[in-house]
Amino acid sequence: MSGRVGGAADVCVVGLGPTGRALSHRAIAAGLTVVAVDPRPERLWGPTYSCWIDELPEWVPRSAIASRIERPAVWTSRELRIERPYCVLSKQGLRDAMPLDDATVVAGRARIVQPHRVELADGTEVRAAAVFDTRGQGSPGKRRTASAHGIFVDEDIAAPMVAEGEGLMLDWRAENGAGADEPPSFLYAVPLGDGTVIFEETSLGLRGGMPQHELRRRTLNRLAAHGIRLKGDEPTEAAHYPLDDAPPKAGRGQVIPFGSRGGMMHPITGYCVADSLSQVDKAVAALQGGEDPIEAMWSREARLVYWMRMRGVYGLGRLTTAQSIAMFEAFFTRPPRQQRALLSSHDDYTALGAALFMTVATTYPFHWRYDLVGWTNRNRWVDWDYGRPGADTRGEGATVSPESDIRRHESSLGDF
Repeated sequence: MSGRVGGAADVCVVGLGPTGRALSHRAIAAGLTVVAVDPRPERLWGPTYSCWIDELPEWVPRSAIASRIERPAVWTSRELRIERPYCVLSKQGLRDAMPLDDATVVAGRARIVQPHRVELADGTEVRAAAVFDTRGQGSPGKRRTASAHGIFVDEDIAAPMVAEGEGLMLDWRAENGAGADEPPSFLYAVPLGDGTVIFEETSLGLRGGMPQHELRRRTLNRLAAHGIRLKGDEPTEAAHYPLDDAPPKAGRGQVIPFGSRGGMMHPITGYCVADSLSQVDKAVAALQGGEDPIEAMWSREARLVYWMRMRGVYGLGRLTTAQSIAMFEAFFTRPPRQQRALLSSHDDYTALGAALFMTVATTYPFHWRYDLVGWTNRNRWVDWDYGRPGADTRGEGATVSPESDIRRHESSLGDF
């Protein structure tokens, strides 16, 4: 296929992950003409997407929710509960809630993306008044990174750790086999609503991230500590993506980055989808009003929130396990508004400032605060040697297949 796709559209969206599809869908609902480009537009997304339920915009139906956790648990030196419902999104349900029947969907890979023109690898050309780039992120290299290795376990086998309706947001218990002088990681474990639970060892903020073989070893150690024996054919999910893509500069007449590519990747949590969905209507309304969508989405307050969160991820990426436990315990005893300001609010800068200040001020022992603010150990864990893959990564009591036999869902979680 080559040539031009119709006349000039109002909007061209490059990339049909969740945020690109949402942008296309809401633009259609607003009466705009849309051309959407993706190499495989019919492909169902691979990564697991989750969020706080109150983050979802009203136009997202409840059918997009696969499982719901009323009071997620956090383990620091003790069990804490977050009084805020959390959910795992249904990939099929979310996709079905964003139909593109009235869009022109083009299967192809974008080779040139310009403010009013997109050229595909086969020479096909799309012209539009506005072009949104939602193709996600590239490799993080040595940047601040989120890394995770997840194993999908049947609910009945997972029950000793995660019962129905329960979930572990951050589990810092000393069960992953990592020493006190090794880079820290925590467990995230939630039911997916399809009869399985994902157990995902996660590292946040390390420069260059943590390799999959180390995360897998730690995940299996945790499962073994609770007597969970794997069958050996469990599918897995891998994530490795940067946390520090900044919001784009405002200005009309340019390609508009959106989603993780547009600075909406949360620098501390690694979440992106819900915040992106909540900003879609702002972007569309700005287009209709002849305004700059970037300026509409990224107010001064929102940019200040991003800047403060970056200070947080810098601190997180240099802490030890003991320091991380103390810091998260201090944070999760903050008032609900302050917790929400850090975890999800797009522009509540006053509450976020209070949350960061009080978290540092109430982290003990006192001298650990120097690491949090970067006065000491600023480059801790940089170029840490995790060894080579291929050593025994099974964990005591676990039974797994060779790495080459395990079905893997490779994802950057930035391909939104």
